[in-house]
Amino acid sequence: MQLRLPEDGIPTTRAEKLQIPGRKQHEISDDNADIPSNTEETGRISPTGDSQADASGSRASPRPPAKATAPRRRRKAPKPAPTDRLTAAVAAATTTVVAVLGPWLRRVRPHYPRPGRTGWKRWMPSWRQTGGAVLASSGLSVLTLTVAYAVTDIPDDLNSYATQQDTVYFWADGTPMARAGWVHRQEMQLDDVPEDVRWAVLAAENESFYSDPGISAKGLTRAILRTFGQGSTQGGSTITQQYVKNVYLSHEQTYSRKFTEAMMALKLDNKMSKDEILEGYLNTSWFGRGTYGIQRAAQAYYGKDVSELNASEGAFLAALLKGAGLYDPTLSAANRTRAEERWRWTLDRMVKIGKLSPEERAGYRTFPKPLESNPLYNTGEQSDYLVELATQHAKKTAHISDKDFDRGGYQVYTTFDKKRMDQLTKAVGAARDKARKDEPGAAKHVHYGAASVAVDGRILAIHGGPDHRKQGYNESNATTVPAGSAFQPFVYAAALEHGVRKSRDSGPVPVTGETVYNGDDKVPVTTPEGPYWDRSGRKVAAKNDGGRSYGQISLHRALASSVNTTFMQLGMDTGLDKVRATAQAAGLLHSSLGAQVPALTTGSSTPSAIRMASGYTTFAAEGRHTEPYTILKVTRNGHEVAMDTPVPRRAMDSDTAAEVQSALTDAFRTAYPETAAKAGGNVAGKRGTTEHDTAAWYVGTEKKVSTAVVVYRIDLAKSLEPLPLEGLGGTIADSVPYSIWSEALRPLG
Repeated sequence: MQLRLPEDGIPTTRAEKLQIPGRKQHEISDDNADIPSNTEETGRISPTGDSQADASGSRASPRPPAKATAPRRRRKAPKPAPTDRLTAAVAAATTTVVAVLGPWLRRVRPHYPRPGRTGWKRWMPSWRQTGGAVLASSGLSVLTLTVAYAVTDIPDDLNSYATQQDTVYFWADGTPMARAGWVHRQEMQLDDVPEDVRWAVLAAENESFYSDPGISAKGLTRAILRTFGQGSTQGGSTITQQYVKNVYLSHEQTYSRKFTEAMMALKLDNKMSKDEILEGYLNTSWFGRGTYGIQRAAQAYYGKDVSELNASEGAFLAALLKGAGLYDPTLSAANRTRAEERWRWTLDRMVKIGKLSPEERAGYRTFPKPLESNPLYNTGEQSDYLVELATQHAKKTAHISDKDFDRGGYQVYTTFDKKRMDQLTKAVGAARDKARKDEPGAAKHVHYGAASVAVDGRILAIHGGPDHRKQGYNESNATTVPAGSAFQPFVYAAALEHGVRKSRDSGPVPVTGETVYNGDDKVPVTTPEGPYWDRSGRKVAAKNDGGRSYGQISLHRALASSVNTTFMQLGMDTGLDKVRATAQAAGLLHSSLGAQVPALTTGSSTPSAIRMASGYTTFAAEGRHTEPYTILKVTRNGHEVAMDTPVPRRAMDSDTAAEVQSALTDAFRTAYPETAAKAGGNVAGKRGTTEHDTAAWYVGTEKKVSTAVVVYRIDLAKSLEPLPLEGLGGTIADSVPYSIWSEALRPLG
């Protein structure tokens, strides 16, 4: 059988082998269809199976057959992203809008120059074009304002000047003493501001306050016109806008600030009530003289709280809102004229809007002249010592943290008596001047601590130093120098309370003012076992002033004469632990008491002037002691703050206190008989000296008030170690502490 070959020859490729007569080659499925079929390197396969020659005329070798693979599945096209779909939708909507509005837009679009017109008419828009421009501008403006209103937020935090307040301190009689804080402001509730004063402000600043939406279109327009004319934004602000500016924004004069202010005012008007906005405005506005808020303004210009103002005074304060530098009448005659004119206009305006009757207006014909200066002015001298002491007590007794107190807004009513303070300051000043004149070298480091304390614990006056700004060290509250013989009344009181022990096995024996002790100089101190020896092996003995010996002397007279030897032995017989306990019960601080050694009885303790005065009040108060304090009450923004009030407690028996007080009265009579006679026996007191002349004291009671004065020397630049007085304490006959004491209490009795 003879085989017949195809005319084209034997197929050499898989594609040719699979070729079926009667079908086109491209209909045959080829797993290698992804291989290029027409490239310069391989040539192209012809329908007959022959490869075409390349450019050089040679034939390319046929492709090698590929392995058969399974057919691949078609992948679904991924869905468009949401943003792509949104973009497509917007594009479609835009196309539709353009298609609909396109003919109209083509008709109304401006053609310049306008065809069919000649001269200047060619450049004038048609009424359709003008109307379209107006509508477009209006729509754009509304859209802009809507967006601006929506994106404008009211900040959660007010600026620092809107939240910070000052704290004011008052004398015992209620008059302002000093202030502390960077900003003069005290927040007050709107109910505490008289209605006439409120309407005086509204009549002067924004009479339509309760009906407007927070902004004034007329005012804004006027401000814009003035801005274009003068180059700075002026006027046009409602009270709401001014409040926004006070508490949220700066005071810079820019268009952006003015626009933001208007948007915030609109929003704030919807968020807060009108009364809340007015209250905030009155508490944050600037009134001059360093004051923010109408409460501080009332105190700065009229020396009273805002609740005590009338319509006339309120009208003047309202004038200050236009600029205190232009309307404070104490600054210049021109200011006085402007202030009176504005004051009259405001009162007349109140009548016009129906907030003041003509009869009431007729009663305000005289301009309410303000004070010449701010009574809250802080001298920085003695008042700073008072403020420091009062602040410490306020925080402690009212349980106010440092952080809360620093926020301000407190009113601290102190116990300080202005008259006593002035007298004490004057007396110390005279002594200081004399020391600088007589002993200029030694006087450089001299200090004068002084304090007056009432029997009920009130601290009435102190002397803290020459000037708190130069020396923050408070001389009245310092515990650095020994009390010396001024400590003897506490030893005497302990003996009267507890009795004495002469032997180890015997019980306590009562003593009285007539009990006799040895008063000779340098008598060795004894215990039940014999003499008392110090660590160096020497017998301990006290020394009397001037080396004087008194022989056998009663305890009453020994106290009057400051016999050191008597009281050292008395203290040992009583028990040094009991002496310390009695002194502490009478008011001395435990931390200031001396060591439990014989020197304790001669005044090794280092109490402050405040504590020494407080201790002596216990004798005058029949044995009851009240802790010294400086605060009568504390309020914050008009509301009283709860605080601890010191209460008297029994420190010693009344008979004990009476005997000590009697001995102190005799001590004063003995030392100063002429003064005692004039005082009528109502004065008791005792001097105090120290062994190494490092301090000189005088402590006395007059009219239920004890005053302690101490003179000492310390070089604060080197240490707190006391230095010898070198004569600055005076002598027994001419004592400097007594001189200060008597001058501060003049007239005695």
